[in-house]
Amino acid sequence: MAASNPAAAPESSRLMSLDALRGFDMFWILGADSLVYALHGLSQTAPTKFLATQLDHAEWEGFRCYDLIFPLFVFMMGVSTVFSLTKIIEREGKAAAVQRVLKRGILLFMVGLIYSGGFTNPWPDMRLMGVLNRIALVYTFGGLLFIFFRVRSLAASAAALLLGYWALLAWVPFPDVRPTPGGDAVITREAGYKTLAQINLASTNYLRGSYIQGVNLTDYIDQKYLPGRKYDGTYDPEGLLSTMPAIVTGLLGIFAGLLLRNRGVPDRQKVLWLLGTGAASAAVGWLWGMEMPVIKKLWTSSYVLVAGGYSAMLLGAFYWIVDIQQWRAWCQPFVWIGMNPLTIYLTSNFLGGLGFEKLARRLTGGPVKNFLDTHVAAGAGDLVIAATGVLLFVWFARFLYQRKIFLRL
Repeated sequence: MAASNPAAAPESSRLMSLDALRGFDMFWILGADSLVYALHGLSQTAPTKFLATQLDHAEWEGFRCYDLIFPLFVFMMGVSTVFSLTKIIEREGKAAAVQRVLKRGILLFMVGLIYSGGFTNPWPDMRLMGVLNRIALVYTFGGLLFIFFRVRSLAASAAALLLGYWALLAWVPFPDVRPTPGGDAVITREAGYKTLAQINLASTNYLRGSYIQGVNLTDYIDQKYLPGRKYDGTYDPEGLLSTMPAIVTGLLGIFAGLLLRNRGVPDRQKVLWLLGTGAASAAVGWLWGMEMPVIKKLWTSSYVLVAGGYSAMLLGAFYWIVDIQQWRAWCQPFVWIGMNPLTIYLTSNFLGGLGFEKLARRLTGGPVKNFLDTHVAAGAGDLVIAATGVLLFVWFARFLYQRKIFLRL
């Protein structure tokens, strides 16, 4: 997750486009989405409504821009893996690379547990699987595959994982455990999570090929085998079985990293490969989605291809603009963020609530917000709070960058 000194030509330089794209990705989850919501609240026009809708997850099936943020980060982690591990293998050997992967994977998984609340609540009210935990698992398995397998074997592994996941969901039967009217299942919302009082896991009615929310093989396995608290009550969007296809998202990034590192391919040809294969991947994903729906919370195989395709096209665009054309002044704030994503992400969490936006509310909320809403326009206060939050985390990223403070696990 930390910046990993990826190389272009010459090998000692960084791919600024990768840092910029990583920062651009983080920019939206750190508070820029709130800025768009505030703009929409201030002036509800068709463009702001469209943007506000795109900056929220699809409830279940479908795909919005916000559904790209997580897989894009995993994809870029795969790109960085190629450059960082290749250096270690060349200098110290495969054993050192394996040690590096396992160490970073374990540390990141532990950080993920702390991020999700750690030991704040007694067991079983503790979440074992989350965003950082999934990143840790994908990095570990993807890194080990990269160390020991060549490109063809990696491609075969990716295909096997996607097709295997599809086959499991399509053909393996599981008990129909959905709550029934008059049953003993009670769903409440507490502290931002859905909690289920009781659910019957011993149903004699079996299903297969179901992609209904909460009633599918992936969610059933979480219900029965994933201990601790689940984010969505009886199942977790970063659960056990859906980690399989998530590994492929990282592998797609590894393929892109291998392309970018290949000195035998001209830079402009690399851009065309990224754009072309990205468009093809997204198209195949949407076609597959007619049979296996595009669902982020299940990380379906079709979703992997759609998100991976868009990620490759974005990387191609950033690579052409930033590293080939050398148009870099505009993306400097994104570079500051992209070189220190873990530090900024964790800091935002430890500030509590909405992170930097919560701190911004302390500075520009209350009477300041009321004054703006009354004397400028209704909603102007929220816009200023959101803008202040964005400025705060950009300033914090710049502060760390200038003092060369980088958190690397």
